[in-house]
Amino acid sequence: QVRLVESGGGSVQAGGSLRLACVASGYTLNYAYACMGWFRQEPGKEREGVVTIGRDGNTRHADSVKGRFTISRDIAKNTLWLQMNSLKPEDTAMYYCAARTGCSNGFLPPLQSWSFGYWGQGTQVTVSS
Repeated sequence: QVRLVESGGGSVQAGGSLRLACVASGYTLNYAYACMGWFRQEPGKEREGVVTIGRDGNTRHADSVKGRFTISRDIAKNTLWLQMNSLKPEDTAMYYCAARTGCSNGFLPPLQSWSFGYWGQGTQVTVSS
């Protein structure tokens, strides 16, 4: 059974940084067809893609976070990270880790929630001005 557990959320002032972690169990980050992503959702709004990472490490970022957010993974710890710098009030949301299979080399998942089948419970990020 796949389980994703996020942590690292919190409250920061604009311009600050946070680092989110997603620990996976029942799912191996270096599995032949594994790829993951981070999404976020504000109350009453649709879940939006923040950044995805393919099997070979290529990434896709939402325009709103380019140059500020970085996704990375630690295979040995089976952990996905999201480093968030220069945070803005509009980054305030619940952040979710997502995983899927079926990712061949060169395939990069879209920033669409329907593309992912496994989800964590989320961690809240609040940025004050």
